Amino acid sequence: MVIAGAEQKAHFQCFDLPHSDDCFVIAFPAENTEAFLEGHNQAFAYLGGVPRAILYDNTRIAVKEIAGDGERKPTEAFSGLQSQYLFAARFGRPGKGNDKGKVEGLVGYARRNFMVPVPRAASGEALNVQLLEQCRKRRERKLWGHTETIAERFERDRERLLPLPPARFEACEQRTTRVSSQALVRYETNDYSVPVEYGHRQVLVKALVWEVVIGCSSEVIARHRRSYGREEMIFNPLHYLALLEQKTNALDQAAPLEGWQLPEEFLELRRQMEGRLGKRGRREYVQVLRLLETFSLAEVAGAVRQALRFRAIAFDAVKHLLLCAIEQRPPRLDLENYPHLPLAQMALMRAADYQVLLQEAV
Repeated sequence: MVIAGAEQKAHFQCFDLPHSDDCFVIAFPAENTEAFLEGHNQAFAYLGGVPRAILYDNTRIAVKEIAGDGERKPTEAFSGLQSQYLFAARFGRPGKGNDKGKVEGLVGYARRNFMVPVPRAASGEALNVQLLEQCRKRRERKLWGHTETIAERFERDRERLLPLPPARFEACEQRTTRVSSQALVRYETNDYSVPVEYGHRQVLVKALVWEVVIGCSSEVIARHRRSYGREEMIFNPLHYLALLEQKTNALDQAAPLEGWQLPEEFLELRRQMEGRLGKRGRREYVQVLRLLETFSLAEVAGAVRQALRFRAIAFDAVKHLLLCAIEQRPPRLDLENYPHLPLAQMALMRAADYQVLLQEAV
C-alpha cells in the first residue's frame, strides 16, 4: 500500500460468511495481536452482530498450544475476545487449507479485486474506509449459481447472528514499564514522550493498532500516533514546555520542538517579546506556548493575533484575551500592569472637534 506517499507492506484480514458469501476485509501495518483483535471488532460492527461459530487457522495469536489429542489451548487475548463476544471457535487441521476453502478463496479475491492497482490513501484508516466501501459494493452482486444478491442472502445470516455487546473489546497489548530520565517510554523499538514530571515513574503502556496510550495511576498522561518504524523518537512538544520554561536558553536546540509547525503569529510574538524584554520575554513566550496544554491551537493563535493587534505583547495580555474570547466578554486591558509597554498618547477633546461630525451629517 502507499500511505501518505510512502510505500509499505500491508497485512489484511478476511472474514467470510459461507451461506451468503458476504465478506469483510481490513488491512493493518503489522500482523500482531492488537490487529487481530481490532479486526474482529470492525468485522462484527460491519455485520451488525456476531457469528455463533468461527473457523480459524492455527495462528499463534489465537492458539497457544495444540495438545496431543488435537485440543487447542487458546491464548489469553483470544480467550478474552471470546468472553466478550460469546462465539464458539473451531480450528482447521494444520496445513489443510481446504478445511476453510471459502475464506481462502476470499483472500485471493480480495487481493485481485480490492488491491490491484496498489491502493493509495492518506492514512491506514482511510485505506480501510476504501476497503469497507468495496465490501459494501460487493453485496450488490449476484454470484454464479444464485438468483439473489449477496445482500438478500445476508438477511438470513443476520437473523442468526448473536447481538453485539454494549462495549467493544479493548484491542490492545498492555505492558508496564518505567519512564526514562528524558521523559521517554520505550515500546518495542521506539520511544514515546510523556510530561517531564513523570520521569522515572512506573507507567502502563497500551498499544492499539494506530495509537499508543500511556497511563499512570489510572490517568492517561500521553497519546501518540503509533510508529511501525524502528529506533524512532516520537515527541509531543507540550510535554517538555514546563522544563523549557526553566531553561529558556535551550528553546532553539530542544529536540522535542524540532519540526513543530506553529502559525506565523507565534514567531512574531516571540520576536517582539525578546526584543522588548530580552530573556524574560523568552520565558513569557514559553508561558504562552504552555497555554496549548489546556486550550486548542486555534484558540491560542486567535488570542496571539489579537494581542499583536493591540500591541499588548505580554503573556498576561494573551491569557486575558484568550479567556475573554472563550467566555464571550469584551477584553479590559489595564496598561498600568504592563509598564514596559508604550502608552498611547491621547489628546483632550475640544467642543470645536465635534464640528467635523456636523459637517459630515450635512
